Amino acid sequence: MEESLELLPQQFQINPSRPIYEQFVEAIRGRIVTGLIPLGSRLPSVRDLAADRGVNPTTAARTYQELERMGLIVTYRGQGTFVTREQDVIGEARKEMILEAVRQFKAAGDSLGLSVEQMLQFDKEES
Repeated sequence: MEESLELLPQQFQINPSRPIYEQFVEAIRGRIVTGLIPLGSRLPSVRDLAADRGVNPTTAARTYQELERMGLIVTYRGQGTFVTREQDVIGEARKEMILEAVRQFKAAGDSLGLSVEQMLQFDKEES
């Protein structure tokens, strides 16, 4: 992987209440769909990721397995692991992330007894 790319941001903080691999998957997926990790980029080995983040290699392997299951990365035996070059896969992942953010926003409004419109109005007033 190029030195200028970071698989996970240096300031990445692990939340002890959630599995580490899920947090890694979420963060890496976000960086892929936003282009911070470009299509076709070579990723560090499982061992390098584990050593860099001070986690068990099994955690790093599970992270890559999940990203591969999503179609966001591909592994070529003897060559390494790379971000997919398939734009439609990236677009679908982006759409899923957007829908999840909208669901969370609506759920926050519901828990406060507010409509989406009321929440957006509040944001306009505070800006």
